[in-house]
Amino acid sequence: MKAHLLIAEDDAKIRQGLEAMLTSEGYTVTTAANGALALKLFDRGKYDLVILDVMMPQLSGYDTCRELRRRGVTLPVLFLTAKSEEIDKVVGLKLGADDYVTKPFGVHELLARVEALLRRTRSDGKDSPVAPIPPVFRFGGVEIDRRKYTVTRAGRSSALTALELKLAEALAARPGEVLTRDVLLNTVWGVDYYGTTRTLDQHVAQLRKKVEEDPENPSVILTVHGVGYRYEA
Repeated sequence: MKAHLLIAEDDAKIRQGLEAMLTSEGYTVTTAANGALALKLFDRGKYDLVILDVMMPQLSGYDTCRELRRRGVTLPVLFLTAKSEEIDKVVGLKLGADDYVTKPFGVHELLARVEALLRRTRSDGKDSPVAPIPPVFRFGGVEIDRRKYTVTRAGRSSALTALELKLAEALAARPGEVLTRDVLLNTVWGVDYYGTTRTLDQHVAQLRKKVEEDPENPSVILTVHGVGYRYEA
């Protein structure tokens, strides 16, 4: 079943275009001409993702996002804006937005970002427990120090790259759970990354060299063929 999207955009042509495009992709779409109306509609319905134009009358996208987060709403928020300055993106992300698309944007880019945000929130399994990651944690038979970016086995330490550390954290947070390649790519590389899963497989291979006793026959990071990887604590 496709998701229900709430779109707040004051430009009628863009709003209608977004509605037609996303509806044609199978989504249920509700639209609002400003942020204030979007909040009222949000209170009346159940949504999976909110798309907000930044510059709107009555209540801006920034203010609408701020109010949603103040209420404890955790569903993904995607900003649309004609602005391209880095500072505007930083402001939006600090207010709790999950992603940012600058106008004019391509149809395929917007659809890819919507799909990535929904995939990230759904395929993780919302009811699955997420283990907290302390500054220093056990990962199989080694010890990883998040502050120093090091992995230690039998008293000998080696360096971890930033991506290797993020990958280890993502796996350690869900011990025993199969994480798909898409989930790991979104978690480690971010939803803006549109590369191939080959990159992920290469980083898993490098991480295995540092955490496995026998990287050729892994017992900590297991491959689930055709799906992804599972961490065995």
